[in-house]
Amino acid sequence: MSFQPVLPSGGFAGWRFLERTLDRQMEIHANAPTAKREEAYFRERIGQVTSASDLVADRRLLKVALTAFGLLDDLPNRAFIERVLESPTSERRSFATRLGDRRYAAMAEAFGFGETTPPRTQQPGFADRIIGLHQGRSFEEAVGAQDDSMRLALALRRDLTDVAARDNSEEAKWLTILGTPNLRTVFETAFRLPNGFGALDLDRQIDVMRDRTRRAFGDASVSQFADPQQLERLTQRYFLSEQVNFGATLSSGSTALMLLQGGQVQPLRSI
Repeated sequence: MSFQPVLPSGGFAGWRFLERTLDRQMEIHANAPTAKREEAYFRERIGQVTSASDLVADRRLLKVALTAFGLLDDLPNRAFIERVLESPTSERRSFATRLGDRRYAAMAEAFGFGETTPPRTQQPGFADRIIGLHQGRSFEEAVGAQDDSMRLALALRRDLTDVAARDNSEEAKWLTILGTPNLRTVFETAFRLPNGFGALDLDRQIDVMRDRTRRAFGDASVSQFADPQQLERLTQRYFLSEQVNFGATLSSGSTALMLLQGGQVQPLRSI
């Protein structure tokens, strides 16, 4: 029987329960027979993989690799994934780095098939690194099967903490958020942005995100979310915003989008 996470309630109260029990639930998940079989197979075979074509030819290995980066839905898209994995991420205009979803470049970089040096599958500790990512992501998927908002909150805790701590510009951090589906969804929900928000010019999207962040948290930076208290405030805002009737907040998605395009950012009600 597959692992079933314990989620006695939804919303922010359910999230607080999951936070309190997270370590124990993740331990149970990691020790499930299915997880153990997948990990053992990956450890045994991954050292023999020296190219992207080798990896995509083995469905079981590919499943672990894709899950580790939150890309399991691409399991049938082997030709596409092979092209991603062959991309040299050191080149700014390679196939993987040009994709809007930053998870593809992260996977290509982790395996290193597109570089001139031997792939990272040959390095000591490689299997442990990928399996660690796989355990976290597969746990999130199990949680998401019951409550997708909980999955997004788990992804937020992992991904936003990483982005906030990076030593790069605030603009680069906002671009990463907008290019990471889980993070984008949480921020758009937390700030009650309309469905067409992603159609705006990218610079305009960043301006709106900064403005909403400043008014909600007193600081427009992504770096502030390296502070666990600020991260928890964002998580709470996400859950509470999710419960608000979107139609009661904005008279219509199209009207809201017109306001954003025209440079008029309407104030949010306090939540």
